[in-house]
Amino acid sequence: MNFSELNNLDLKDITSAPAPVRAMVLVVLFLAILAAGWYLVWSDAQRGLDAARLEEKTLRDSYSIKKGQVFHYEEHKRRLVEVEHSLAAMLRQLPDRSQMDALLADINQAGVGRGLEFDLFRPGGETPADFYATLPVSIKVSGSYHDIGGFVSDLAKMPRIVTLHDVALTPGKDNLLSMDARVQTYRYLDENEIAAVKKQKQAGAKK
Repeated sequence: MNFSELNNLDLKDITSAPAPVRAMVLVVLFLAILAAGWYLVWSDAQRGLDAARLEEKTLRDSYSIKKGQVFHYEEHKRRLVEVEHSLAAMLRQLPDRSQMDALLADINQAGVGRGLEFDLFRPGGETPADFYATLPVSIKVSGSYHDIGGFVSDLAKMPRIVTLHDVALTPGKDNLLSMDARVQTYRYLDENEIAAVKKQKQAGAKK
């Protein structure tokens, strides 16, 4: 059989063609069917298999993350309870507006009780945050080193949250020291004040 026989072959007479020709035609048809099957069926199946493998990987990753979350759930729950208790304890240390005058008087009395002389005690303007406001108090006191140290210690031990900032010590008369500082106090905002702060933030975010 040669290619001239294939060129002259009439498909209508395939049954009468020589056996080698019929075999060649069958091989060509088989290869064509395989190619069509790959294109129409197997290629789609391969794409589906790739998508399934990708989905399997995504599900495995999600399962691993959720498994870790479940494994650490009790620990996270315990820590959340601790944080809530700590927050509640801190909130109890914040006075409301009606208690601020008493807090300022306590700060002043802490210095007087240590024998310090106040040359300045000036509350500043409040700065509101999410649920609390800060109130700075500029102070200037004079006294001995140990008395000033005791005053600072007393401020740290107060039942309310009081912090000390921008401390500057300078020598004074009769071996005394002069301390300039900013005492920071905090108070809890009431519901109306919290709502006003949120409204102000929302208005600022829209600009």
